[in-house]
Amino acid sequence: MSREILLLVDALAHEKNVDKAIVFTALEMALASAAKKHFQDDIDVRVSINRETGGFQCFRRWLIIADEEVEHPARQISLSDAMQRDEQALLGEYIEELMESVTFDRIGAQAAKQVIFQKIRDAEREQTLNDFLAHKEYLVTGTIKRMDRGNAILEFGKIEALLPRDQMIPHENLRMGDRVRAYLLRIERAGRGPQLILSRTSPDFLIKLFELEVPEIEEEMLEIKAAARDPGSRSKIAVKSNDPRIDPIGTCVGMRGSRVQAVISELAGERIDIIQWSEDQATFVVNALAPAEISSIMVDEDKHCMDIVVDEDNLAQAIGRGGQNVRLASELTGWQLNIMTVEESVEKNEEETATICRLFMEKLDVDEEVGRILVEEGFSTLEEVAYIPLDEMLEIKEFDQQTVEELRNRARNALLTDAIATEEEIEHASEALLALEGMDIELVRKLTAKGINTQEELADLAADDLVEMTGIELERASKIIIKAREPWFM
Repeated sequence: MSREILLLVDALAHEKNVDKAIVFTALEMALASAAKKHFQDDIDVRVSINRETGGFQCFRRWLIIADEEVEHPARQISLSDAMQRDEQALLGEYIEELMESVTFDRIGAQAAKQVIFQKIRDAEREQTLNDFLAHKEYLVTGTIKRMDRGNAILEFGKIEALLPRDQMIPHENLRMGDRVRAYLLRIERAGRGPQLILSRTSPDFLIKLFELEVPEIEEEMLEIKAAARDPGSRSKIAVKSNDPRIDPIGTCVGMRGSRVQAVISELAGERIDIIQWSEDQATFVVNALAPAEISSIMVDEDKHCMDIVVDEDNLAQAIGRGGQNVRLASELTGWQLNIMTVEESVEKNEEETATICRLFMEKLDVDEEVGRILVEEGFSTLEEVAYIPLDEMLEIKEFDQQTVEELRNRARNALLTDAIATEEEIEHASEALLALEGMDIELVRKLTAKGINTQEELADLAADDLVEMTGIELERASKIIIKAREPWFM
C-alpha cells in the first residue's frame, strides 16, 4: 500500500502538472473522507502520509471549545475534558488519538478517488488562473459558453469567467456563442476556488480599448490620465502627450476617425469625448466641460470644489442632459463642480461677502464699513486678520498702524475665546461620548469639531459617515454606532 501511494502521487503529479504536495494533501483528505464512512457518527478524521515512505496513519480528533458550548460530542470536546487528557490543551486547538488501521472497501475507495480528482481539478484550475494572471492581461476576449440568470459565462482557453448582468452595457443583448471582449475587474475567492469577474462598463475597459487601438500609448508617447463613463451613452477620457510633436486628441481619433470609431463600435455606440489633460486643474476642468464655454472659475482648495460660471446660453450645454456632462467632468477631474450663471455667481458672492462681513463685525466689534474693507482686501477668516504679516495690513490705505494693531489684538482675543469655548464643549461631550466602548479623547475631539456632541447625535450617523468624519476603520465605526444605538432597543 505504501509503495502504491508513492507511485500514485508521482503519476498524478506528472499527468496533471501539479505539485506533489497538492496531490499528497488531496490524498490525505480523500483517505480521511473514506475513513469517516466506517462510523455512524459524524466524526472528524485526520490522515497523515509520510512523504518519504508512503506510510500513513489515521487520527480521530476533537476541537477543543468552552465547556458550555459543546453541541457535537462526536467532533467537539470541552476544555476541562481535554485537559484531563493533555494538560497543555488550549481552546481552538485539536486533541487527537490514533485510530486502528482502516480497511478501505470498494465504496470507500470510490469516494476517495472522487475527492482526489476534485482536489486535483481545483489545483489545475488554480494553476491555469495563476499562469493567466502572471501575464497581466486585463483585456480578455472569450466566447459566451452559457447564460445564467442574465449573467454571461465566458470561456477563453481553459478558463471560465463571469460577466455579471450589472457589468454589461445597458441594452446590449448578448447570447450564447457570441464573442465578447471585457476587462478583468477583480478576482473573487469563493468556496469553489477563485473566480474571474469581468466588466464592460468599467472606465478601465475604455482605457484598455484605446491602448489596443493607439500604439503610441504602448510606446509611452501618449498617456491616458483618467476616464469616466456613463456606459452605453457617453464617456470622457483625458489624454496627455509625452512628445511635443504629437497631438494627443488627433492621435486617439485616428485617420478619418478610425481609431475612436473602433472603440465606439465595441462600446455599442457610446459617444466618447477626448479631452486634453492639463497640470493646471482649472484648465483641465475647462477642457473637460467642452464644448460648453466657461466665463470664469472660482476654486475652493479646502472643499476641493470649483464654481463654474457660464452665461445663460451655455448653461444647458455645460450641465448636459440629466446632468451628464458635468457629472462625467467631475468624475474625470476628481473635483466637485458647481455650474451657475453669472447672475447666480454674483448673488452667491454677495451672500458670502455679507456673511464674512457679519463675522468680522461680531467678533472684532467693528462697524460695517470696517468689515467691508477687510472683505474687499481679501480677508475671509479671523486667523488671517490675527496672523498675517503686519506690513501687509499696513498697506490698507484706510487703516493706520494703531487701527491695524487693535484689529489684530481683537482677532487674537476672539480666537482664544472660541478655543476655550470649544474645549469646554469637548469636555462636556467627553463625559457622554467617552463612556461608549471604542471611544477615545482624540475621536471625541474630531466628533465635536463636526458638531456631534451627544450620544443621540452619534447614533443618528451611519458607520460610513463616522468613517468620513474621523478617518477610523469601518469595523470600529460600526461597533461604536451599534453601542450608541443601544438605548433605542431598551
